[in-house]
Amino acid sequence: MTYRADIFRSDTLISAEELHSRMELGQPLTILDVRWRPDRPDGRVDHAFGHIEGAVYVDLENQLADRSVRGQGPYPLPSGRSVQTAARGWGVRNGVPIIVYDNWNRAGSARAWWILRAAGATEVRILDGGLTAWTAAGHGIVTGPEHPDPGDIDLTHDDLHRGELPTLTEIAAVPAAGVVIDARGRYDRPFEPIRHPIPGARHIPGRALLDAHGFLRPVSELEELFARADVYQAPVVGVCCGSGVMAAVGIAALTVLGVNAALIPGSWSHAAAAADRIAAPTP
Repeated sequence: MTYRADIFRSDTLISAEELHSRMELGQPLTILDVRWRPDRPDGRVDHAFGHIEGAVYVDLENQLADRSVRGQGPYPLPSGRSVQTAARGWGVRNGVPIIVYDNWNRAGSARAWWILRAAGATEVRILDGGLTAWTAAGHGIVTGPEHPDPGDIDLTHDDLHRGELPTLTEIAAVPAAGVVIDARGRYDRPFEPIRHPIPGARHIPGRALLDAHGFLRPVSELEELFARADVYQAPVVGVCCGSGVMAAVGIAALTVLGVNAALIPGSWSHAAAAADRIAAPTP
């Protein structure tokens, strides 16, 4: 398991040192800054004050979601066509690896990683530890906007609900096929708008998958964490959260473990509004 997990981890994550080394060697890369957090959704100012050299700002709210869609939670999946247009504006090119990073709980970068992979991008990796890891390793940042040359990326899936990665489009009680992971931080807080879990779901907060420094936990710790939640009694079929953003962190962690779990895009925000039933993952 360790050998396979090492491969899955290196396919999903990149360290600050490896990224720096590849930049020093002049290897072609596209670096995307997905600065986002619930209380500070627009990261443009933060990006302008300091980002990894060459990194282009990505607007999660408007480029990694289609806010015009109603009834599917606050962050409905965008079309692959709109992602391709945005990605070309970020300078993303066919055959060039994509590195995504953020500065809060890996939510923004995991969302970008999932969206791009679901749309058909083949080499997308999350900067482990985010921007904090980059600066803690002694690597510099630059200020001001980036103006990349237009990219030429071709994405193969327009409907991301039926894209390269599986989704669960509806949600309700315990799925007969297996386990749902609820990645919300807590659902018993007085101000939590959706205070109850899915009956039978396993609660593993997305933040718990990271260590104190924001790195994804080692494989042994992830396995122990999921084992304590009894997720090995049945296959994990999906991951949800409050809005569908933080769930992507759970998807990334499960990918490192070799588990191909489905994203529940609208998550509980959708479920509370629609009282839907859970459906089988799309292929």
